[in-house]
Amino acid sequence: MKKLFLLDGMALIYRAHFALSKSPRFTSGGLNTSAVMGFTNTLLDVLKKEKPTHMAVVFDTEAPTERHTDYEAYKAHREAMPEDLSKALPYVVKLILGFNIPVITSDGYEADDIIGTLAKKAEQKGYQVYCMTPDKDFAQLVSENIRIYKPARMGNDMEILGVKEVLEKWEIERVEQVIDILGLWGDAVDNIPGIPGIGEKTAKALIKQYGSMEEIIAHSHELKGKQRENVENFAEQGLLSKKLATILLNVPVELDEEGLEICAPSKELLEPLFAELEFRTLGRRVFGDDFSITEFKAAGTQTDLFGSPVEERRTTMTVDVKDIHEDLVIASKNINNVPHQYHLADTVETRAELIALLQQQESFCFDTETTGTDANHCELVGLSFAVKAGEAWYVPVPADQEVVKSIVAEFKPVLENDKIGKIGQNLKFDILMLKWYNVQVKGSLFDTMMAHYVIDPDTRHGMDILSENYLGYKPVSITELIGAKGKNQGNMRDVEIEKIKEYAAEDADITLQLKTIFEPKLKEVESEKLIHEIEHPLIYVLADIEYEGVKIDHDTLREFSKELETDIGKLEKTVFEKAGVKFNIASPKQLGEVLFEKLLLDPKAKKTKTGQYQTGEDVLLALAAKSDIVRDILDFRQLQKLKSTYVDALPQMVNPKTGRVHTSYNQAVAATGRLSSNNPNLQNIPIRTERGREVRKAFIPRNAGHTIVSADYSQIELRIIAEISKDPNMMQAFVDNLDIHTATAANVYGIALDQVSSEQRRNAKAVNFGIIYGQSAFGLSQSLGIPRKEAADIIEQYFIQFAGIKQYMSDTMNFARENGYVTTLMGRRRYLRDINSANATVRGFAERNAINAPIQGSAADMIKIAMINIHQEFIIQKLDARMTMQVHDELVFDVPHDEVEVVKPIIMHNMKNAIKTTVPIMVEIGTGLNWLEAH
Repeated sequence: MKKLFLLDGMALIYRAHFALSKSPRFTSGGLNTSAVMGFTNTLLDVLKKEKPTHMAVVFDTEAPTERHTDYEAYKAHREAMPEDLSKALPYVVKLILGFNIPVITSDGYEADDIIGTLAKKAEQKGYQVYCMTPDKDFAQLVSENIRIYKPARMGNDMEILGVKEVLEKWEIERVEQVIDILGLWGDAVDNIPGIPGIGEKTAKALIKQYGSMEEIIAHSHELKGKQRENVENFAEQGLLSKKLATILLNVPVELDEEGLEICAPSKELLEPLFAELEFRTLGRRVFGDDFSITEFKAAGTQTDLFGSPVEERRTTMTVDVKDIHEDLVIASKNINNVPHQYHLADTVETRAELIALLQQQESFCFDTETTGTDANHCELVGLSFAVKAGEAWYVPVPADQEVVKSIVAEFKPVLENDKIGKIGQNLKFDILMLKWYNVQVKGSLFDTMMAHYVIDPDTRHGMDILSENYLGYKPVSITELIGAKGKNQGNMRDVEIEKIKEYAAEDADITLQLKTIFEPKLKEVESEKLIHEIEHPLIYVLADIEYEGVKIDHDTLREFSKELETDIGKLEKTVFEKAGVKFNIASPKQLGEVLFEKLLLDPKAKKTKTGQYQTGEDVLLALAAKSDIVRDILDFRQLQKLKSTYVDALPQMVNPKTGRVHTSYNQAVAATGRLSSNNPNLQNIPIRTERGREVRKAFIPRNAGHTIVSADYSQIELRIIAEISKDPNMMQAFVDNLDIHTATAANVYGIALDQVSSEQRRNAKAVNFGIIYGQSAFGLSQSLGIPRKEAADIIEQYFIQFAGIKQYMSDTMNFARENGYVTTLMGRRRYLRDINSANATVRGFAERNAINAPIQGSAADMIKIAMINIHQEFIIQKLDARMTMQVHDELVFDVPHDEVEVVKPIIMHNMKNAIKTTVPIMVEIGTGLNWLEAH
């Protein structure tokens, strides 16, 4: 079977770019590769799953079309292409050509028209044709052998629409009626006017009754009121809109069957392109595990984008894009071609020589090799050290843990010497690892992972990537030693000594070299204070917290699990009664059949490729307002997730060595500076529902002689925005210790504090927190369920009463536009690449970050400073109290009963005074037999 895929190039590229807009991918040179990466993944998925025999990618050109001639305003209001996308476009084109897929355009015609023409020609020659696009307009092309292929998105599977699906979706009898509906309805994106007052629903109803737009106009006298008036007055505009929406099938483009045939990609073009784009994983996916971005050097300046061997047999586009200049030279250094001296220190004598050398240093770099990646649950295999570039030492240790402790003890004098600085990559792991061998690492720290995080928080910070990007050097891969991740992966202890020596010593050597690169960069971005006074000292704190862990009450979780099982059973029974049938609620297939075939909750319900109904959370939430059975199903899912993710999972996470759960904190993930955690993810433990909060009951003190102390910042982000903005009204409310939401409501509504109703307070609370996230009047109206006009009035009055906040937002935005970043109170930068974008969507996202980042980031800095100071005070006073968790704006401690009253003022003082502010910082402290009780 001949199977032709015609890809709507620009639509797919836009989709790929915006799919990653919240976590864009950048190269070390700052190129946003989100669009290229997303498009490549989509292309590879289609080639693998669908196995087309023929393919082409089709684009528009800049040349005007007949539609522009017929209607000058056609597409006139489209937003400018995001600058990052514009820069990425030539790379997408080059990638397509590298896959030996033709790129087709034709001046005067849109991609839709070219695809339509080629689809019809291919159909006549016996092809099964798939128009790959997210664009609804293509529904008009569908026939027995032409289908729409909508790529997977937002967790939903890809979707194929044939004649049956289009007729059902559009509620029509003939496919060509799609054009009539589009003409009546219009299209705001393309600026097709349609007929005023007619939306999708009305358009479908009218076409069902009259069959076509022409028939509706002919029978306009049968319509009533305003609808009749609009159809008669705007009949000509409606017919023009129908013409604009019609995909042309007569484009002067030939179906070059041989040229469209799928063939092998060009390694010569793609490998250096993948290297330049730093597509490591994709490169291995396409070319195998041996692919390395450092093995390809740029070939020099390329003046012709399409000057390639494929030009002879491929149709190419003539789009106005800048030529690609490959002036970034990618070095190809590695352990095999770079001189180095890596020594093995495997005897008492050689270790003594190394220790003597280390004792003479102001600082040295060290690294640990282990049997796993969980420092609380693995064993040491060896240590590596470096003091100058190109030379390093590896100290192996045996499996016998008593021998390991004695070898490690030899290094205690240098590792615990607080006068000697310690350098490393992800030092928290190494410090935590050594704690299990009775070594308390001391001294000032320089962590290359954290340094790079502070310099460039939005990109990746792994040592291999940093080495390739900053040193042009590809380190030995861990998979070369122990194999790929998975159940068959080996163990570092099984690797022959010479290989592990080279690998481990190289790690210390490269990390030391990265330090010399990052030190001046920290100075350039004015982040020396941030790294040396907050991020580096915090490493010691987090290592201690992770080492300590927290005790879990198994009995509480067991009982709670039973309660949830009962509640889930009751909900299940209720759902069955309302549905009138028993079925597996957890089965998307059975659930979809019940909701959409038996109960008929949504006649337009979407299906996946396999033909089953979509029943994702977004689908159910949209139905919940009008169906109580859907609300019950959502509750059922929520309780099931609570049970499986926390209640039943937490006991499985208990470390057998300690009997406690040891979460792992991620210090270099969130660009705002916030900490995250995993195994378990403490930040996601539910707090909004009563059932969710019950999980906190299971976090208990280590024994009967201890109690849980919880300290939580009160409304910290609002206090920080008051501090930063210096707004007198908001500052005064906090100084007077008023309820901030009541005080805000009194100001906004112009009434006395005691006259504020609960609804007015609720509205004020929504504005207080919404402003931080750049909420619009529309967003506020949606969240509060009030008219948009009322929401706009509330926001307007808010800014009148809190003019300082409006000024802060304006000043911050102007600073961001001029400098490309914003800063926290402690100088943490959040870079905003799109703050000056001509595209309103991406610019709006950057603007919201500009307002929010200084607030969230300052709150993050504040709690980090508090953690450092509290931790230090506990050490100075030799207290047995321990910090065990940090969750959002809260710190949790495990404290001996006789230390509680000593610890409370230490916590209070250090949290309140972490950053000096005019606005009073409030901290709420509680105690209890478990975390819930203390909170």
